[in-house]
Amino acid sequence: MTELIETDTWVEIHTIILPAGERASQVPKDTQKVPLEMRAKGFLVEPAALGDEVEIVTPAGRRLRGILSEVNPAYTHQFGVPTPELSTIGREVRAILRQRGQLK
Repeated sequence: MTELIETDTWVEIHTIILPAGERASQVPKDTQKVPLEMRAKGFLVEPAALGDEVEIVTPAGRRLRGILSEVNPAYTHQFGVPTPELSTIGREVRAILRQRGQLK
């Protein structure tokens, strides 16, 4: 049985934006041979397993879809593994500011 990852877990998704061969003609030939890929981090909208197509909400509030590729992904630029307790602060502060009428 596949383990489900809980809603609101910090995850990374992967999506092919443009397959190889469908890239713009001005893109260098060697670049045209590989797909244009997107990797994005955000909070899982519904429980899912690795490899499932999922929806996430990014810290900026964008909703994106892709294949669930990693749970609690670390930043590779040496900020270390994310702290779950800190990962929701931005969203919580925006909600408080909206309630106070200080943010649209």
